[in-house]
Amino acid sequence: MSGILADIIEKSDYKLTQFDDSAVDAIEQNIVEKNGKVYIKCLVRNKDVKLTPEEIVRQLYIYKLVHEYGYPIERMELERVITFGREKKRADIVVFNKTHVTSEEIIVELKKPKLKDGKEQLKSYCNATGAIIGVWTNGNQISYYHRKDPNFFEDIPNIPKENQKLKDILTERWTIDDLVAKDKLVSEKKSLKGLIEEMEDEVLANAGVDVFEEVFKLIFTKLYDEMESGRDKSRTLEFRNYGDTDEDLKNSMQELFNKAKKKWAGVFNDDEKIALTASHLAVCVASLQDVKLFNSNLDVVDDAFEYLMSKSQKGEKGQYFTPRYVIDMCVKMLNPKKHEKMIDTAAGSCGFPVHTIFHVWKSILVEKGIPQSHLFTLEKKPPECEDYVRDHVFAIDFDTKAVRVGRTLNLIAGDGRTNVMHLNTLDYDRWDDFTKDEEWEDIYYDGWKGLRSMRRTKNQNRDFEFDILMANPPFAGDIKESRIISKYELGKNAQGKYQSKVGRDILFIERNLSFLKDGGRMAIVLPQGRFNNASDKYIRDFIAERCRILAVVGLHGNVFKPHTGTKTSVLFVQKWDDELCPKKDDYPIFFATMREPSKDNSGDKIYRVNPDGSYKLDTHDHLIVKHDLYNHDGLTEDGIAEAFIEFAKKEHLSFF
Repeated sequence: MSGILADIIEKSDYKLTQFDDSAVDAIEQNIVEKNGKVYIKCLVRNKDVKLTPEEIVRQLYIYKLVHEYGYPIERMELERVITFGREKKRADIVVFNKTHVTSEEIIVELKKPKLKDGKEQLKSYCNATGAIIGVWTNGNQISYYHRKDPNFFEDIPNIPKENQKLKDILTERWTIDDLVAKDKLVSEKKSLKGLIEEMEDEVLANAGVDVFEEVFKLIFTKLYDEMESGRDKSRTLEFRNYGDTDEDLKNSMQELFNKAKKKWAGVFNDDEKIALTASHLAVCVASLQDVKLFNSNLDVVDDAFEYLMSKSQKGEKGQYFTPRYVIDMCVKMLNPKKHEKMIDTAAGSCGFPVHTIFHVWKSILVEKGIPQSHLFTLEKKPPECEDYVRDHVFAIDFDTKAVRVGRTLNLIAGDGRTNVMHLNTLDYDRWDDFTKDEEWEDIYYDGWKGLRSMRRTKNQNRDFEFDILMANPPFAGDIKESRIISKYELGKNAQGKYQSKVGRDILFIERNLSFLKDGGRMAIVLPQGRFNNASDKYIRDFIAERCRILAVVGLHGNVFKPHTGTKTSVLFVQKWDDELCPKKDDYPIFFATMREPSKDNSGDKIYRVNPDGSYKLDTHDHLIVKHDLYNHDGLTEDGIAEAFIEFAKKEHLSFF
């Protein structure tokens, strides 16, 4: 009979991943066949019932309640009738109170395999019966809730065992090791983006606050708390409700936020307060407290910021988020070294700078023989790692929200140092208006000092001497100010006349090249049309005159969804230089096209699965997006980056 449960459940919305093999084996022993139909002996009702996907999950969860939590069968009832006025509904599993044997204490909902529907159903059952604990599961994801009052259902990390009280679960002190062991993104199969959506439905939508700002404050504070505990493993985590009153919790969260602002300055004002009410804040803290934000690549935080930014940038959405697998491909292909200076001129949330930092750090750790753990981003690094962030990595963007998110990720990576600045890349004549402003200088002075030292000529902000530039400039909107257009060769059309409006990305091509030293190299994401429209030939000629075109990689049309369906390619070039890249008239160019979509048509990522249908995880237990851009440390087949590296070595390019 082995495997029969998996076969029945395979095509349904239910899964078995929440249950261990011993539970599955035990339940399979109870299967009986009658007249060609499959039944199961129910553990509670003590009779044979038809085996459906929902029934499988129910029997497995009953097994868990008995064997893991110690609840006796006598305290359970299935299909318990719950009355709503004239309407009657049936709750899947009810566990009764030990002393008041007819009052419902725990209700488990399985009928609705989507969390949103399941949670609504569960709330109505708990409110109708007064049950204080609710559980929803579809056998893959699971959620545990404490009903504080009819309007607020707080996440809890687990349900109490038979011999425990709810208070025991809520007051248990956690260290970073507990968080690693019980991270609910892993144990409950959740995503941070999904949790934020749930918080929005539950409290944030009606809280009368700026959702972006309030969630940003909470993530910022939690990152600080995790980092402090990551560096002192015995420290108790503070971003947690240990049974405090809502008011006490709010005070302690504000104190923690104040400490985070002090450590990572220039993201929030000194006097900034958490604006959520105490009861709303308690629900949000409960939702986030069991999530480990730090991992080996800040992906978790990235996803959350992408979601928040896209909500707060209705019109200009498409410009900020380059998927991290596209960034990693670019970094692998340009291969930054620890002595080289790098800049992103349209930084958004700073994916290119942060992933460049990780790339260089890995090489430093390998050199020093230091192993890399899954808490790599949080741990104290060798001094060279921090020096690299402080002295070699720069980023600018014109959007203040993007700059604050980018600064946060860089401050974390650089342990309090960052060169992310708020400047308009294209309008460099007006930079001095910013840099002479005292408030601007307070925040960005260190970065500006570093950037100034990279100028090719003293006191002018056009030409710089960077080794590497990576950017995904915004495609949205044209530049119409003649004052700006007149500074650029590419402000002219093919006939050499200045135009009244020019695509933003066109000016970015020229502007970016002015940031690079001779021999410097660039990766830039551009709309596909720039590579094949006949009318854009003058742009291609402009590039070819100044650079060796190294590679063009066509990205799949789904890569930037849901923000935009524009087809894009990444252009890789190296500026001509007698030593690093001697000029040639004829040379091979590397062309490749991404075949795997990596996201579905609605913009959700597609993940790799193992032959048995479970998700394939990398060495740090992260899901792996299904793409063909590079291999994941040998776990997946070679991709475009590996093919380019082979090409680069054969061509004796200076950076391989």
